[in-house]
Amino acid sequence: MSVITVKSEHQYDVVIGNDWLSELTSSISKYDRIAFFYSESQAEHIPKLSIENEMHYFPLPDGESAKSAQTLAQMWDWMGAAGFTRSDLVVAIGGGTVTDAAGFLSATWLRGIDWIAIPTTLAGMVDASVGGKTGINSEYGKNLIGSFHSPRKVIIDSKWLKTLSNRDVAAGLAEVIKTGFIGDQSILDLIQNFDLDRDRNNYDLLNQLIERSVAVKSAVVSSDFKESFGREVLNYGHTLGHAVERHSKYALRHGEAVSIGLVFAAHLSQIHCGLDEQIVQQHISLLEKVGLPTTYERAALPQLQALMSVDKKSRGNTLRFVGISGVGKTQRIEGLSSDEVAHAYEKIAK
Repeated sequence: MSVITVKSEHQYDVVIGNDWLSELTSSISKYDRIAFFYSESQAEHIPKLSIENEMHYFPLPDGESAKSAQTLAQMWDWMGAAGFTRSDLVVAIGGGTVTDAAGFLSATWLRGIDWIAIPTTLAGMVDASVGGKTGINSEYGKNLIGSFHSPRKVIIDSKWLKTLSNRDVAAGLAEVIKTGFIGDQSILDLIQNFDLDRDRNNYDLLNQLIERSVAVKSAVVSSDFKESFGREVLNYGHTLGHAVERHSKYALRHGEAVSIGLVFAAHLSQIHCGLDEQIVQQHISLLEKVGLPTTYERAALPQLQALMSVDKKSRGNTLRFVGISGVGKTQRIEGLSSDEVAHAYEKIAK
């Protein structure tokens, strides 16, 4: 077991490698009521705990439907009907959509109550559950409605990954690879030797990747909780990635869309930050090695540019991207014309 401490509006631990149920049971004794939010597909894996606390179980729809205003309103009604107060706790068990939605519920119910994140997907373990960003989607874009509200603890048990398909594990690896390029060469070295079929149940290796990825994110958010450029580096590949995800009507997993966005960001970095061609090709080879897409529809560009215009990092009419000049060397790219964006997009168009 390893523990990484995150410093934000309060300090909390990310516990990696311990049995999630025993860790949770030891963390909740002081709360009167506990609300468990989990995705419907995980229902069979959610045990009824034999503890004295009053417990309520609330299933959420799978996928992005969990992050709708309609679902959030239903969650608020559940909390009200059950009589939840500030001495109570929310536990989010699921992927990033569940932790985002339940975290935002926790931020807004009574102006903020405690919550614990138990991510069950690789993307949730290394990204969504760490850092305190919570939120839901708008019809105008992903995560446009949200709040910073950190959990009291994050409990990561990589054995949850056995419940996922290879496709979902690969999608999570996109976020792992991202943290390698923005902050830790050793992650890229581990991925270079990673075989999805062989290693998806290698929990020692998975815990190494998770720990190193969380360490990168923890260092960033501990130094910049409220997202100035320091924290924006975590969005490397996400400006286009979020647009691709929405353009696909969420047929692509978040990590699959981010994979495409990472390759676009690498080409953009080569043009505007002097990134070496070898590192651009490393993006492509590592992502394709784990089965992720690296190209997208040529004809989609006008719609993608419109979708990127409402990205959270945009300022006025100016698109902002995160680029790198080398592994671990991030830069801001802004003020690009539509033609400059199109020139980089041509590199990934099919």
